[in-house]
Amino acid sequence: MKSAEVRKKFLDFFKKRGHKIMPSSSLLPDDSTVLFTTAGMQQFSLYLAGGKDPIKDFGNRHLISCQKCFRCDDIEEVGDDTHNTFFEMLGNWSIGQDNGGNYFKKGAIKLALEFLTGELNLDKNKFYATIFKGNKDIPKDKESEKIWLENEIFKERIKEFSEEDNLWGPVGDSGSCGPCSEIFYDRGEEFGCGEVDCAPNCPRCLRFVEIWNLVFMEYFKDRKGNYKKLPQKNVDTGIGFERIVAVLQKETSAYETDLFFPIIEKLEELSGKKYKENKRRFRIIADHIRGACFLISEGILPSNLDKGYVLRRVLRRSIRYAKLLKLKENWYIEPIKNVVKIYGDIYPEIKTKEDEIIGVIQEEEKKFGKTLERGLKELNKLRRVDKTEDWLSKGGKIKIFNRISAKDAFYIYQTFGFPLEMIQEEIAEKALVVDEEEFKKELKRHQEISRVGAEKKFKGGLADAGEKTVKLHTAAHLLLESLRRTLGDHIYQKGSNINSERLRFDFSHPNKLTDREKQKVEDLVNEQIQKNLSVSFKEMKLEDAKKIGAMGVFEEKYSDKVKVYTIGEKNNIFSREICGGPHIKNTNELGKFKIVKEQSSSAGVRRIKAKLT
Repeated sequence: MKSAEVRKKFLDFFKKRGHKIMPSSSLLPDDSTVLFTTAGMQQFSLYLAGGKDPIKDFGNRHLISCQKCFRCDDIEEVGDDTHNTFFEMLGNWSIGQDNGGNYFKKGAIKLALEFLTGELNLDKNKFYATIFKGNKDIPKDKESEKIWLENEIFKERIKEFSEEDNLWGPVGDSGSCGPCSEIFYDRGEEFGCGEVDCAPNCPRCLRFVEIWNLVFMEYFKDRKGNYKKLPQKNVDTGIGFERIVAVLQKETSAYETDLFFPIIEKLEELSGKKYKENKRRFRIIADHIRGACFLISEGILPSNLDKGYVLRRVLRRSIRYAKLLKLKENWYIEPIKNVVKIYGDIYPEIKTKEDEIIGVIQEEEKKFGKTLERGLKELNKLRRVDKTEDWLSKGGKIKIFNRISAKDAFYIYQTFGFPLEMIQEEIAEKALVVDEEEFKKELKRHQEISRVGAEKKFKGGLADAGEKTVKLHTAAHLLLESLRRTLGDHIYQKGSNINSERLRFDFSHPNKLTDREKQKVEDLVNEQIQKNLSVSFKEMKLEDAKKIGAMGVFEEKYSDKVKVYTIGEKNNIFSREICGGPHIKNTNELGKFKIVKEQSSSAGVRRIKAKLT
């Protein structure tokens, strides 16, 4: 069954049963507490909480949609069988109990089973159900358990789970929520781990696939974590579209379905390499290009902040992996055209913005190319290390001549963002290798040093909290962002020391700055000072700070809540950084910024000394 047919069957099925089809909302939600739309229910959150009336606004309390979504929490996991950035959710809702309660748990379960067996022809004997086992706030979902047991096949196939799996929380800090009951599909022993306790939510394998989630919204969770009963009951159910298509097309993952494979086949053609031999690389590129198309079609452009930062991250990640596949310049044009073919009819904005999407990616590739060139130059300088190792089979020693220093390889990784496999690919052309275990030890050592340094460091890196010192501290934020905009995204803060006389700032960069680069950085800082930008802070969770693109040294041991200082506001934000403070209130207090000296600090680290006049 083709993906387009699955989507149509879902919408037609529920429309015939009295539901109103709602268009997908934007990937850019009205809710400022979340970065992107990550679930179908977000556009209905006020209705689910009882704050708005669906009858008044939509003429119906039973709704369905195919919602485009984007999640960026697990970008590093993309490439496995289950993770995607962009995805679709098929959802149906009943907002507010009506008809004597027939469309709550009983009605929702009945409709789900009818659709899965009657429309999708799935074998009900492969179904399992899960329910919420209860906790101190919400009791066990005995009502759902009773409904499942009315069907003979579920008598030995109901599993209880805790809130981690079967309590659906609000998308943001607070909102409607409730216990959920899920339907799993058994794909067979060949997908299993072979253990006797293998069952839904097995941590070892992907034999059991969740194909439907029925959320029964009966509660409201406030910002303090307290639960109270909602004035109404709601049904919020959904199917992960990519997941159900993979099941129906009998594939291990969505990457082998018609939602991805036309893109992957084009990458095979362009690279001359086989997908089966390069799965992770092909998957990362296909996912990120697809996701980027949707973000750009909504007006998002690459930047160092918020949503633009996420777009830049997925684009540059795809560019790095495209280089590993030896793809030529403008390699992304044909894959983009295939994305348009797959989605253009259901999401016309992808089709109308095709040229713009290509143009944005071309520009970002040019910008990132400079960073890649610098990284490759440094990579080519890496020295060979002659190393004597135990020769275990003979009980003697053997000389290894073809290795590069793991420490040097780590420097390339840290400074330019080259993944280890990209480093390995490049040096293999010279018959060189890097010891992976030593590389991992170097990474661990770096993380430990960073943590210790963070614990010892005086708050904010300031010698005192005098007025001049605070001004220079604020100027350091402007300096970091100006360096990144001038030299590239490989720039990260490596240390600072600030007193009332001067600012000393260390940052990752392999080369001495030219006079032109120094002048450009200095001019950019002074430009922001003259703009009279406001300086403000907001406390938030560390994970939320990362989502909005706040700069920070994330190897450090931050607390769960951090302060994020923003320079600028609304559409004119220049810098956003995790910092303890203190800071001035407006950049117009700073005077004039002047770089006094630029020099080497250590391998791969430069140092700037600057002052305010």
